[in-house]
Amino acid sequence: MNEFLSALLSTQGFVLGTLVPFLFVLTVVVFVHEMGHYLVGRWCGIGVRAFSIGFGPELIGFNDRRGTRWKLCAIPLGGYVKFVGDMNATSSQPGEEELDKLSDSERRIAFHTQPVWKRAATVFAGPLFNFLLTIAVFAVLFMTFGRSVLEPAVAEVRPGSPAAEAGILPGDRFVSVDGAKVESFADVQRLVSGRAGDAITFVMLRDGKDVSVVATPQLSEQEDALGNKVKIAVIGVTTNKEVGQPRHITYSPGGAVVAAVEATGQIIERTGLFMKRFVVGREDKCQLGGPVKIAGMAGQAAKLGFEWLVQLAALLSVGIGILNLLPIPPLDGGHLLFYGIEAVIRRPVSERMMEAVYRTGMILVLGFMGFVFWNDLFGC
Repeated sequence: MNEFLSALLSTQGFVLGTLVPFLFVLTVVVFVHEMGHYLVGRWCGIGVRAFSIGFGPELIGFNDRRGTRWKLCAIPLGGYVKFVGDMNATSSQPGEEELDKLSDSERRIAFHTQPVWKRAATVFAGPLFNFLLTIAVFAVLFMTFGRSVLEPAVAEVRPGSPAAEAGILPGDRFVSVDGAKVESFADVQRLVSGRAGDAITFVMLRDGKDVSVVATPQLSEQEDALGNKVKIAVIGVTTNKEVGQPRHITYSPGGAVVAAVEATGQIIERTGLFMKRFVVGREDKCQLGGPVKIAGMAGQAAKLGFEWLVQLAALLSVGIGILNLLPIPPLDGGHLLFYGIEAVIRRPVSERMMEAVYRTGMILVLGFMGFVFWNDLFGC
């Protein structure tokens, strides 16, 4: 029994080695998302009933001087901000009976009495703060550690690879990938890794002249920095220290922020590309994971150091932000879609329509959650 508890509670065990890092990552991402809703909502003059991390029974909590209940709940898989007048799951316009329960002062600060732009800004703030978290983390990491890069030069071409078939030679230097200029070998990897099966045009510098070739990347199973098996697209070229001439880039505070914005934008772009390819069946379903996979990654990141755990939180934050912007109720993007329609037709969407769309969206969301859980436990 003592050996079991020791293994469970050690830094290599489940509780401290996996569960605690997972809860740290998830709590940070959820807290920042909900804080975005809260801060912009307060700025817009909307009253807040509750700010919760987690669902279900309350574990601890307190009331602030504005009457907002801040609480930590038993099921730590999400969170929410409950605004004054936000009385149902669909966030549709309250009925007369519900409005009658509000005092005159409460009606003035109720969510649904606000102009549509304030409601939209409050909803959009959640995903926006997720993106800002990622930018802040990357900026601090760039400013603290800098970044090592290799020149986009080819040291070796694997025989029989797409690069070999396209005519790429050792000593060639990448100039652009499908029109996008590259400055490092990492840029080439980034632009290729999500394009398996796509014919890509590469401009190579060879003997002082630009040479254009076309190669079609193939999927290759590799191991990422956390030890996970991932499938990425490659064309079969490598570089080394002699050819790549590694250099270390340092950043000023302003330069770090600019680089962080660019890196976050690149992640958003790659994620969007992955989602489009996944919908049409061109991506491996095992690349999607849910809480179980994220927990495993958190444990692996924690073993490598706190900065790795923070980077994982930043990457997860981008994913949560993008997911919430999908135009599907009950996600934030679904609410923004309704507000956009309301702004055009100059009146709220009917409650019956909102409820019907909400039910459909909920089925889609639950189906997606079931899919990633299946992947986590049985599918992959």
